Amino acid sequence: MVGTEVPCVPKVCAYITRNGRELLTFEANGHDGLQVPKGTIEPGESPLEALHREVAEESGLTELESTRRLAEDVWVRRLSPPKLYRRHFFHVSVEEDRDRWTHVVTGDGEERGMEFEYAWRELPPARDFALSLDDYVDRLEPVALRPQATESR
Repeated sequence: MVGTEVPCVPKVCAYITRNGRELLTFEANGHDGLQVPKGTIEPGESPLEALHREVAEESGLTELESTRRLAEDVWVRRLSPPKLYRRHFFHVSVEEDRDRWTHVVTGDGEERGMEFEYAWRELPPARDFALSLDDYVDRLEPVALRPQATESR
């Protein structure tokens, strides 16, 4: 394939945390294992716009407290035929009371109508993620438990 350029599909991946100590993950039938919300960046869409859209479509979460870009890479999905992803990873913090929930995926993609089973996992997660989606989890710094302030008399 000398001289043939392999297209690189732009993707966005969301590490959603709460309380600085838990990471939101999902599992679903027909998927490779433990994952985080992610998806393809549409033409004309910025990575940040895609992040907000994909998080809403895949998890139902729309109130994102803060967003920080973590990393960008090119990941080889497969060698033959070649398929490359340019992945944009973001750290998003949210306030969410539910510990577990099922979300039916919205949007126009092939996952529309699928049920994703969401749960929070303590950082760092004890399991590896599908599709190397945990490549940058180590960049999430758990919030240290602060000692309780003592009242002086």
